[in-house]
Amino acid sequence: MLTAFLLFFPVAAALLLHFAKGNAARVMALGAALLEFAVAVFAAVSASTNMAPGNTQAAYSQFGVNLPWIASAGINFHIGMDGLSLLLVLLTTFLVPLIILASFRHDYPNASAFYALILFMQTGLIGVFVSLDAFLFYFFWEVALIPIYFLAGVWGSERRIAVTFKFFLYTIIGSLFMLAAFVYLYFQTGANGGVRSSDIAAFYNLTLSAGEQAWLFWLIFIAFAVKMPIFPFHTWQPDTYTESPVPATMLLSGIMLKMGIYGTLRWLLPVVPLGTSQWGKLVMILAVIGIIYGAIIAIRQQDMKRLIAYSSLSHVGLMAAGVFSLTFMGLQGAVIQMLAHGVNVVGMFFIGDIIQRRTGTRQIAELGGLTKHTPLLSVCFLVLLLGTVALPLTNGFVGEFLLLAGVYQYNPWLGAVAGVTIILAAVYLLRMFQRVMLGPETSFTSTIQDLTGSELAVLVPLIVLVFWIGLFPNTFLRISEPAVLQIITQIAKP
Repeated sequence: MLTAFLLFFPVAAALLLHFAKGNAARVMALGAALLEFAVAVFAAVSASTNMAPGNTQAAYSQFGVNLPWIASAGINFHIGMDGLSLLLVLLTTFLVPLIILASFRHDYPNASAFYALILFMQTGLIGVFVSLDAFLFYFFWEVALIPIYFLAGVWGSERRIAVTFKFFLYTIIGSLFMLAAFVYLYFQTGANGGVRSSDIAAFYNLTLSAGEQAWLFWLIFIAFAVKMPIFPFHTWQPDTYTESPVPATMLLSGIMLKMGIYGTLRWLLPVVPLGTSQWGKLVMILAVIGIIYGAIIAIRQQDMKRLIAYSSLSHVGLMAAGVFSLTFMGLQGAVIQMLAHGVNVVGMFFIGDIIQRRTGTRQIAELGGLTKHTPLLSVCFLVLLLGTVALPLTNGFVGEFLLLAGVYQYNPWLGAVAGVTIILAAVYLLRMFQRVMLGPETSFTSTIQDLTGSELAVLVPLIVLVFWIGLFPNTFLRISEPAVLQIITQIAKP
């Protein structure tokens, strides 16, 4: 029942926010998000305690709920958590209260609706990560889109309408391709007079020809490629990240893009392994192109928020490449890097927002010399930046090492090209830090204030995770290992 509580509690809290106004809405939303995180931590501790060495996903069956939804059609309300989904639920419930707290320095009109949408989106995100029925997965996949559409479209910048519409159009079209694939797979489960089912186990047990899997691969992959996004399905991302309000950008970059990687691991690779074998090399090449393309464009950016957006595109390309290496190290690297990227990118966008609120600009050329009066801000900024650059002993190093090892194991030349991302990331991120924090003093230098208590309350937990994941990665890798091994076993089935 813990999974059901994690899924529905944010909805109940969001509905209660209708009766709250102003500061009360903020406090209620933060309290609900913190309670949700506490329950997720309890679930993780419970799972770790009860997990026998060498056990697989069955260790997490205690969290499953399987009830008839559309019984006549064989569609159930089937939810549960294994190690993979549990880590992403933990990431979601960890980041949402920090995102809510980060928004306290802004006075958003109609605050109760703003925070209710954040909690509604949390339900959609968790629903994606715990769904074990294809149509339920699709339902939550679409549910997660609605709150972010309104968050970006109502509280975004001047170009928010056009940018949000483009994002919505890309996502909804990609999702329809996935739905078509799920409908086809659903009918295949009833072939030869069998009982039709949309359960994930039924999809895993299908016997499909290589030709079927080849076109089904693209129908499903397009939806996930748009959400990640990877090259060339990325064109909605930089504008949407830049024009959205900072909390929405954090949700998009920190959590929502993980839906695409998770979907690939859970629903694409195991369901159409022959299609993955046929098209995986092409996707790997696109992912590596995205790594280099995103990094080169990031080097040219003068807007801090846009630079971080392209940096995210480059890092997601490496995660996608690791996934399609189909190696144990590549898949484990993608899982740990999802956690690291979520922590780092939320922190980086928050740092950018802090600087913009104090100076009125995000333009790198207009900033400089801020370190003299903001030592705390400088330290937090540098730690998060070094985690993003993948400095050893930080969270980014573990994931990127495993990802590059997986890609190199798949193809040494692609691994070598993908490895350039570490050099390019250091170029554009350290350059940004030098110009913003250490460059010549500007008119902002003497008047800027250092971090406040509420801002430290957001940044300190993120920094703790930067070092925790970097120093003790096995805390998380051992949770995901059984699920990753099961995915690899499913892919290898004849």
